[in-house]
Amino acid sequence: MDERTEDRSGQEDERSGQAADRLPRSDKWIEQADGQSGRAEPGEREHRMELLARELDRLSVRLERAKISEYVDLLNRPLSLIWRNLVAGTARGIGIAIGFTFFAATILYVLQMLGKLNLPIIGDYIADIVRIVQRQLEGRTY
Repeated sequence: MDERTEDRSGQEDERSGQAADRLPRSDKWIEQADGQSGRAEPGEREHRMELLARELDRLSVRLERAKISEYVDLLNRPLSLIWRNLVAGTARGIGIAIGFTFFAATILYVLQMLGKLNLPIIGDYIADIVRIVQRQLEGRTY
């Protein structure tokens, strides 16, 4: 019976050693302990506390960079989230309308310039397009 217990504890030691090998380097210090009592020596304990403090500092810096707290606050206030999305959607819609207006005006200007060049076939086609667009802008149908 003692042999079975020793075999099991040996297998558990091997498994914990394999698990420690798979851990990232910064997490290996968690697995290191005094084999007999399960407690660390006073100097090693202070070292572990320093490592833990460093890891917590790194984690807090990462969370601050990701602005997780603002995101959680926003999720906890759904009216604020709806308002921000409404304003953002309105701004996008207005921006698209203004951008398309400038784009269309530029295209019409270029077409008018091409129409003034009196190119044989292209000039007549462009002149027709410009006339149709101008009539639509005036409110008349062609």
